[in-house]
Amino acid sequence: MKKIVYILLLAITLSSCSEYQKALKSEDVKTKVDMATKLFEDGKYSKAERLFKQVIPRYRGKPQAERLMYMSAMCSYQMKDYHISGYHFERFENSYVNSDKAEEASFLSAKSYYHLSPVYSKEQKETVEALERLQLFINKYPDSEYLPEANILINELDFKLEKKAFEIAKQYNKIAYFESSDYEAAIKAFDNFLVDYPGTSFREEAMFYRLDSAYRLGINSVKSKKEERLNIAMGYYNTFHKYYPNSERTEEVDKMYEEMQTQLEQFNTKS
Repeated sequence: MKKIVYILLLAITLSSCSEYQKALKSEDVKTKVDMATKLFEDGKYSKAERLFKQVIPRYRGKPQAERLMYMSAMCSYQMKDYHISGYHFERFENSYVNSDKAEEASFLSAKSYYHLSPVYSKEQKETVEALERLQLFINKYPDSEYLPEANILINELDFKLEKKAFEIAKQYNKIAYFESSDYEAAIKAFDNFLVDYPGTSFREEAMFYRLDSAYRLGINSVKSKKEERLNIAMGYYNTFHKYYPNSERTEEVDKMYEEMQTQLEQFNTKS
């Protein structure tokens, strides 16, 4: 019985492949469209896409082109070929502004760019472009059913840029530590980060590493600059302590304070 079932499945598969190959080679456009549509509905997007590429040029300017272009773009999206789907959905929307699929195409075009956004540690050109595309979609369709999802995607992309900026600033601190180089770059980077992302979830860490950078800069400074830099670091300590009095890093920052206070007392004694 199992052998019979296997033979039947094999026969069906071979027949299906044969029909597909015939459609690819056929000169009958309707045969191609019917096969492409069936394959699309069955979720066989790669095969369907090959046929859509063959027939769409022949329907250019005709009413059927709208449906074919939509399905072709959706094939690319389902195949995760997001460069192509982003372009084709955008082209669909521009070509069929009054289509009932125009709004969906606009969203899926923007979402295609979202999928192209790399991990935060890489260059974020695609992330910025995805944000721009999603914002354009929201501006164009402010009452869209896709608005909640679009906002979620924007928040994800914003967080990626935020984390990227934080890690860059943090790297300045780490490089300065290991190479004993200038901590001023790290302080400036964290100052800029806190201005650019006032509501960041990394605020406590950013303020800690800013203090840490200023502390190390002050402690390791030449005598002529040490007092001024220690006072600046003290200001960062006071700010951190004000906003995060119960921080897990309290013991660590208090040790910084004690050492800075000890060194500043030497200047007060001399004066």
